Amino acid sequence: MTVEELRKRFENREARIGVIGLGYVGLPLALAFVEAGFDTTGFDIDPTKREYLAAGRCYLRHIPAARVAAAVARGRFRATEDFSGLGAMDAIVVCVPTPLTRQREPDISFIVSTTETIAKTLRPGQLIVLESTTYPGTTSGDMRPILERGGLKSGRDFFLAFSPEREDPGNAVHTTTTIPKVVGGDGPDALALASALYSGAVDRVVPVSSMETAEAVKLTENIFRSVNIALVNELKVVFARMGIDVWEVIDAAKTKPFGFMPFYPGPGLGGHCIPIDPFYLTWKAREFDIATRFIELAGEINTSMPYYVIDVLVRALSDRLGQSIKGARILLLGIAYKKNVDDMRESPALKLIELLEERGAQVAYHDPFIPVIGPTREHASLAGRESVAWEPAGFALAFDAALICTDHDGIDYAALAEALPLVVDTRNALRAGPNGHGKIVKA
Repeated sequence: MTVEELRKRFENREARIGVIGLGYVGLPLALAFVEAGFDTTGFDIDPTKREYLAAGRCYLRHIPAARVAAAVARGRFRATEDFSGLGAMDAIVVCVPTPLTRQREPDISFIVSTTETIAKTLRPGQLIVLESTTYPGTTSGDMRPILERGGLKSGRDFFLAFSPEREDPGNAVHTTTTIPKVVGGDGPDALALASALYSGAVDRVVPVSSMETAEAVKLTENIFRSVNIALVNELKVVFARMGIDVWEVIDAAKTKPFGFMPFYPGPGLGGHCIPIDPFYLTWKAREFDIATRFIELAGEINTSMPYYVIDVLVRALSDRLGQSIKGARILLLGIAYKKNVDDMRESPALKLIELLEERGAQVAYHDPFIPVIGPTREHASLAGRESVAWEPAGFALAFDAALICTDHDGIDYAALAEALPLVVDTRNALRAGPNGHGKIVKA
């Protein structure tokens, strides 16, 4: 198949699309391709996901089950574990995890193993696109050699590209199809084909000069957020000592129509992107004898926030209730890493539970989006814990204090504050003054 023939297949929605990894990135992307008219196959090793999708149901709360049911009913979408079917795809999009090791170094083992699987059925005329966040040079330096082992050459026989995912789960305004899609290709033909592929499903494609540039775009976006969140977290600590409410400061500062963008403090960073992605660049920078002091300092500040929150809670228990943290009964509000989603990846709430229990506290949690804590690599001992029912009247007898970690909508925080003698608020959910008031303390 020639480049022009493949391009026309994308433009005419005749191409067969394969998406590897049906998580927070892969599933909405697959649905976007289906809704644009492409026949799409999702490849995933998780049988639970496949069972849900086959039944027209969804395991991600922010994606309506009706979208999945409609995609399945059209006959254009299916999920499978049979990776031998990759050879029938015209385009294969890779959306697999890229975590950090315990030494905070990049773990691209999922990318490598997935690429090796693709290589088994790779044929001329296929487009391979990586969307997983990684350091510059991964697509060309790690994926391409594996794909070329069988004798096919990138840019001649098959085509390789990188397009960073930009999913924001729970965002009702900016969705997969409306968020501009950055694309970098291994040569002009790959760039043209990847642009044609995504143009069939999203509103705007932004081509860049290389795959390395596209890889750097995603890291830059998340480093920008990490650094600015670290800044307001540090300001929170400084202003609290001065008796100044950092949230009030930010709300007033953002009225300036130029030169300021609001970021808000919290109990630490969560999600699969911001706590992880900056360290992909710091690791790669060492190869070029460059120290990324600014990025690493931001990481240190954000990583320290759970410890700051615990210190505030310990002082508040002592000063306001005359009680020690040891034996204190604490209700933690919100396990998800951000409001109104069921995603707890890298959530600081998990770290907070462990820190509290290390100090002898008894901890329960409530989260309407996460009824049970699932397995995690870093906090395995917490798996299986269940959310307690929302009963503010009962909380008065069951708990000494509450810690608001994630400010989901739909929770009556005023009722919580009414029921308990102490509430430590890390999200300004109760909109109290600079040092809180009465039983409310900001952290």
